[in-house]
Amino acid sequence: MKVSTIGTGYVGLVSGVCLAEKGHSVICVDIDRDKVNLINRGIPPIYEKGLKELLAKNVGTALKATTDLEQAVRETDISIVAVGTPFDGQEIDLRYVKQVSYEIGKALRAKNSYHLVVVKSTVVPGTTETVVLPILEDASGKKAGVNFGVGMNPEFLREGEAIEDFMHPDRIVLGGIDARSIGLLEDLYRVFENADKLTTNCTTAETIKYAANSLLATMISFSNEIGNLCSAVGGVDVVEVMQGVHLDKRFSPFTASGDRITPGFLSYLEAGCGFGGSCLPKDLKALTAYARKLGDRMEILEAAIRVNVAQPQKVVDLLKKHFPKIEGIRVSVLGIAFKPGTDDIRESPAISVIESLLSQGAIVKLYDPYAQKEAQKYFSQNKLLFCNDLTDALDGVEAAIIITRWSEFEAIPRLLADRENPPIVVDGRRMLDKHSVSIYEGIGL
Repeated sequence: MKVSTIGTGYVGLVSGVCLAEKGHSVICVDIDRDKVNLINRGIPPIYEKGLKELLAKNVGTALKATTDLEQAVRETDISIVAVGTPFDGQEIDLRYVKQVSYEIGKALRAKNSYHLVVVKSTVVPGTTETVVLPILEDASGKKAGVNFGVGMNPEFLREGEAIEDFMHPDRIVLGGIDARSIGLLEDLYRVFENADKLTTNCTTAETIKYAANSLLATMISFSNEIGNLCSAVGGVDVVEVMQGVHLDKRFSPFTASGDRITPGFLSYLEAGCGFGGSCLPKDLKALTAYARKLGDRMEILEAAIRVNVAQPQKVVDLLKKHFPKIEGIRVSVLGIAFKPGTDDIRESPAISVIESLLSQGAIVKLYDPYAQKEAQKYFSQNKLLFCNDLTDALDGVEAAIIITRWSEFEAIPRLLADRENPPIVVDGRRMLDKHSVSIYEGIGL
């Protein structure tokens, strides 16, 4: 099929590249000429594991990029809307979704053949049918369900594992306003033969996305609350506590042969310094705000947000056990990406930690193997000392704080083994063995 993806961020570009890899003809659309030029040269404008190789394989053949949205709509059967929906403090900001819907509608006015418009951006329940659809009708002068179709196809992509998640999905949710819209979505995803597919209406599809992310975020905040309790009790390690919880066969079931299965979702039941990224924090805030507008309160989700906002400070508190006054203390922050496998620093707990350290007069060094450039955009050069590698980051500091679970950081014990006065290691992700360094502090310990 011929597909246009509107927006070339983490969702739009990954979706476009993967659909091209699966045999579809894809046009990626973005208003940013520099991004478009990079994509057409086979260079992804973002870091995502495996994206560079897959883009280079398909660009110029099954995939191209353009700034011309109207032409892209004319030349394709399906347009996928994958633009940002930031939270403005009161509700999700739909300006980009509305603008793209208007532009697609204008393009449809001059197009004679049937076209399907699919919302993949995360939007609160009802948005596709009550916001996007009317704009498309007004701008095109045509009737939804007659001249064009409308669908909602939420993404379930983990940054850092987005290529793997798209190519081997655990589920594909296909929402549509009618049978024809859903039918075209089914045709698009027919190449994913073994994936479970759920067909439903647009509003249900939107709700599924929010429910899924809210559950994961709540699991993380629950684990962090248990970790904080372990710290208060003393003599208890949250890592061992959660290992005991995970052994419940409802979480880690046995196969018929007696082998235990350890599901990946258990990583969300581990204590740390909080969740970040472009999805979980935004989605929880947007959904709770949306519920309040409907006269409802989502008290569990509101509590999950509060726990997460407070969690990065726990890392600073661990540091202050050894340095009650951290003014002038040399501290290395290891990792600013909100998770490994990506260069995305949005809502990263590292930002809160760094800002707290700087406000108290600490001298802060930062190292991240992939998110360094994004960090340099966020923090001015005169506030942080940006390091070239892990060895540089550990040199001359009195404390090192692990924020991102990069596998490279597993070398820390070896790099510190021969130091006469090694730094305190504060492990915000509990990724190191607590006995592997001389002085170790960790969340939930």
